[in-house]
Amino acid sequence: MATEATSSRGGIQRLVRLRLRLTIWYVATFGLIIVLLGAGLFAVISYQLSKQLDDSLKSATMELVRAARITEQEPGGPARVSEVVDELNVPGRVLYLLDTRGNPIDSGSVDSWIQSAAKEAGRIGQVTMQHDVPNDTTLRLHAMRFKASTGHQLIAVAVADQVELEDRYADLITAFAGIAFAALILVAGGGFVLVRKSTAPIERSIEFTRRFMADAAHELRTPITILRTRAEVALQQPREAPDYVSALRGVEAEARRLGGIVDSLLVLARADAGERQIDKERIFLDDVAVDVAGAAEIVARQKNVKVSVDEFEEAPVVGDSTLIRQLIMIVLDNAVKFTDAGGQVHVRVSMHEGAPTFSVEDTGMGIKQEELSRVFQRFFRGEAARSRTDGAGLGLSIASWIAREHGAEISLSSEPGKGTKVVIRFPRAIGTQVSS
Repeated sequence: MATEATSSRGGIQRLVRLRLRLTIWYVATFGLIIVLLGAGLFAVISYQLSKQLDDSLKSATMELVRAARITEQEPGGPARVSEVVDELNVPGRVLYLLDTRGNPIDSGSVDSWIQSAAKEAGRIGQVTMQHDVPNDTTLRLHAMRFKASTGHQLIAVAVADQVELEDRYADLITAFAGIAFAALILVAGGGFVLVRKSTAPIERSIEFTRRFMADAAHELRTPITILRTRAEVALQQPREAPDYVSALRGVEAEARRLGGIVDSLLVLARADAGERQIDKERIFLDDVAVDVAGAAEIVARQKNVKVSVDEFEEAPVVGDSTLIRQLIMIVLDNAVKFTDAGGQVHVRVSMHEGAPTFSVEDTGMGIKQEELSRVFQRFFRGEAARSRTDGAGLGLSIASWIAREHGAEISLSSEPGKGTKVVIRFPRAIGTQVSS
């Protein structure tokens, strides 16, 4: 049992690690998507912000050109054009008026890189460029050539600090990082919940397998122990032939019981794995029931229990004849097994509301109400049943599986001391041949 517990803990631990790895994969995948999306958005928004700044610089140079031309038209205007730079105020922009050689038209001075930009604009018409200054500041410039009223070519220049772009970038990055972090937290939590739900069937399967193995080991341990004990006792000292015969008969009985348990376990194992092929065909439930009732009557007669077919109606069903026979045999065998001498077992086959229905009702010991919900569980045996039979508690589990595979409903009602009634209702047969 310690080995089984250790194995179960190992399985649960592996499942926990699997959940953790899947959650990490969810978060990593979503994180990669967020990074790629963020990079794409940052590139697009950076382009848009840079374009807005360039458009703003172009607008500033156009304003400077317009103001210069208006001033030229005023009295004494051509001599006052240089004053436009001081009079025109564009927030966040530094304005210059230069000639095509890069010299300011007033007595001021400009940086050499602005002069170079002005010369380039004088040559090609307009230019946009940026320049890094020693104090870690990046300046953006737009220069445009225009013709004054005097016929001279002038260059209008607007310069802006790109710090406003950097501020916008910082705000954008901060907002996106906060949203991305919150999204990752939600994905991690949601991913773990989804992983937990998706692996819940695996966890139930592990727990079911553990319990199944523990129950199987418990059921097999008793007949094996009896077999070993009988053999050891028989071999302890020389005995007469009748004593050996008696010992061998006991061994044979336990071997038969052990074989029955193994056969039942094999049926359930194949059912769980979906390996049991079910060949369905049109058969008659009444024929199968009468045949099985005849076989059960032989066993019942030895216990002085009467098996009678009270209702007999033609009832076609579509199913596996071998499995349906086994289903009816399990139900009838239980009815005979738990009915005392002098009792009765009533078998009925009918078309109840168009559905083929098989029922067995006995006058046996009955089942406690608190045990009714567990009778179809594997290895379950009621308190009273343990002392009356050497079964392993697998019969009704097999019956329940056969019923499910045929779309049938199996119901059980009982009253302690008065008997039990089992009703199996099959779906109406349609057609003559169905394969599964």
